Amino acid sequence: MKVLVIGSGGREHALVWKLKQSTQVTHIFCAPGNAGTAQMAENVPIAATDITKLVEWAKLNTIDWTIVGPEQPLVAGIVDTFHQNKLKIFGPNKASAKLEGSKVFAKLFMEKYNIPTAPFKICQTIEEARQGISQFDFPLVIKADGLAAGKGVLICNDSQEAEEALKLLMEEKKFGKAGDSILLEAFLPGKEASLICILDGNHIIPLESASDYKRALDGDLGLNTGGMGCYSPNTMFNNSAIRQKIKQTILDPILKGLEQEHLHYQGVLFIGLMIHHDQINVLEFNVRFGDPETQVILPRLQTDFIDVLSYVHQGNLQPQDLTWHKDKSICVILASKGYPNSYEKEKLITGFEKIDQQVIPFHAGTENRDSKIFTSGGRVLGITALAASFEQARKLAYSNCEKIYFEGMHFRKDIGQQVTFST
Repeated sequence: MKVLVIGSGGREHALVWKLKQSTQVTHIFCAPGNAGTAQMAENVPIAATDITKLVEWAKLNTIDWTIVGPEQPLVAGIVDTFHQNKLKIFGPNKASAKLEGSKVFAKLFMEKYNIPTAPFKICQTIEEARQGISQFDFPLVIKADGLAAGKGVLICNDSQEAEEALKLLMEEKKFGKAGDSILLEAFLPGKEASLICILDGNHIIPLESASDYKRALDGDLGLNTGGMGCYSPNTMFNNSAIRQKIKQTILDPILKGLEQEHLHYQGVLFIGLMIHHDQINVLEFNVRFGDPETQVILPRLQTDFIDVLSYVHQGNLQPQDLTWHKDKSICVILASKGYPNSYEKEKLITGFEKIDQQVIPFHAGTENRDSKIFTSGGRVLGITALAASFEQARKLAYSNCEKIYFEGMHFRKDIGQQVTFST
């Protein structure tokens, strides 16, 4: 079986790594891939957003399965186009992908189907937004409606910060058309949790839980990022009452809503949650695997991923089809100097040969040049470790972070710290 993975980040490297373990897979391709995927797959120089070329290439090379990593091609309708060409592809169709492509659409979906979420106001103009701010207390969350590479959510502590956020999104168009409409949203206290589910058109099956770290600096300070680290499982989900409440108030209504809206959803649904005591709210939906959540969840999955795709294709995925390692996992992101703002590139990376065998250095922003590996993005590597306890996994991950070097490298020092003391 020949499989194509679309994307070039750490999530895609983790997917390739997982597929490499399948006895059913004979060849893996990754478009466009990175230096890590090149070590276990054949990189294809086609952009993840070039749907026409990807379809032509998949047909020419008789690809059996395609797995889409990033959100942009999903929102643009790559799944519909592949289906029209009789090609198997894993991911939601264009209509379903609007749950991530438009935060306004997602919020209205939640409101319609009584899925708990923060109070909100939709604004089409900056004047409307300025007036709407008076209806909320600070801190206030301001979100761009469209895709903004995970950086279109701004938490404002006072009216001055709110005005700066409005200008950034709606006047300066920092994220282009994504800021044509915005959401004003009440700030929710609590702890964030990542719940990634797989849907087969009939069922919604949660994967093992995870918790990621969005802020750039230790102590959850600094700017929002795409994610600076992650661990799995999230110990909050050890509580059976929380799991049951999530099923009854979130998962079941989502499934009902998809059915009512005639959205035949087959693929991944990432549900961002905020948990505060017994209150559980949905922050957002993503229609693909999280990054770096994928790097800590897939290494714990025992089931052959091709079997998972087959169950989804048949519409009969069941919880017992997914089996999991009991080991804990922690991923620490090594980032370029300046990230998440303007960052440096083309820095030589050394130390891979020193990495312990039980540690996986998932590549994100890397490229091969003259048989050496250089940085090419803001988030460069995800050092992922598995061990019997969180404390062991954390020690293993951080000891291996110190073995890697590139100029300007930085990483948070507190990934998984609180969970090692609380479990």
